[in-house]
Amino acid sequence: MILFWNAYRYLVLFERHVARKDFASLYRAVSQHPCALRIPIADEVERVCAAVDKACAFYWKQVLCLQRSAATACLLRNYGVRAELVIGTQQLPFNSHAWVEVEGRVVNDRPYVRDVYAVLARC
Repeated sequence: MILFWNAYRYLVLFERHVARKDFASLYRAVSQHPCALRIPIADEVERVCAAVDKACAFYWKQVLCLQRSAATACLLRNYGVRAELVIGTQQLPFNSHAWVEVEGRVVNDRPYVRDVYAVLARC
């Protein structure tokens, strides 16, 4: 239950950045978020992603992929998982998307998302 509330708290935190369209400060907040010095347990990534998904379902408005992925990356880092927020784009039709990778593996989206979007930034 604590994991759910922590996930919800991060959604609220990153909501402010998204609402103000202040993507630079969101990027900075995620890139500067430290990774805890602990060894994650075996199913930590799955547990955190499930908690963020549940928090998104109970959030009072639609959660955008950037907000969800920023929350996921920071929460994973709190549990000692070296997670990266990845931001990508496609040209035609123009679209952008954000997801989280751990050791080069997409953890909060479909695995083929890397084939659809060209990576613009990682943090």
